[in-house]
Amino acid sequence: MKNYFTLYKPFLLFLGTFFLTYIVLTFLYQRYLNGFEENKIDAITTMVSYNTQWVMQLFNDQSFIEESATHPYMKLFFNDKYVARIVEGCNAISVIILFISFVISFSGKLKTTFFFIFGGSLLIYVLNVLRIAALSALIFYFPKQEPFLHGVLFPLYIYGVVFILWLIWVRKFSRYASKDTK
Repeated sequence: MKNYFTLYKPFLLFLGTFFLTYIVLTFLYQRYLNGFEENKIDAITTMVSYNTQWVMQLFNDQSFIEESATHPYMKLFFNDKYVARIVEGCNAISVIILFISFVISFSGKLKTTFFFIFGGSLLIYVLNVLRIAALSALIFYFPKQEPFLHGVLFPLYIYGVVFILWLIWVRKFSRYASKDTK
């Protein structure tokens, strides 16, 4: 049994660090969400909504958001037509938590890890806002394609970006990155 732990120590450390980080960050985020009244939108989702509105108004001045009076979401309008709602799950925080957990599991130097987490999280946030804006416009023009767009294409887009960031992290900055310079 001791040989098993010795042999798989790096993998077990990765798993332990990943799950511990993921659980702690998820717990903290859930505590944050619990601080809001039942039918109130959290501040991060509200910020994502306003940023999405701003992006959409760059291309279409008949785009806007409106807070639901009875439910915790923002209604998103494109060409004055209600096309989507922005709920807590649209704010990409769960994706950012997943990203951060992986980077910490393969952590490198503290300063590099911090800046990569900050830069990667910011990139994910911005790309998520662009994703919501594009998805809303596409739903307006192709309403029958909404299940494919929302359920397949755009998750592939956001998780694809996270996967590329992970590859960059592991290959260039983590403690396992190749130190060879040619």
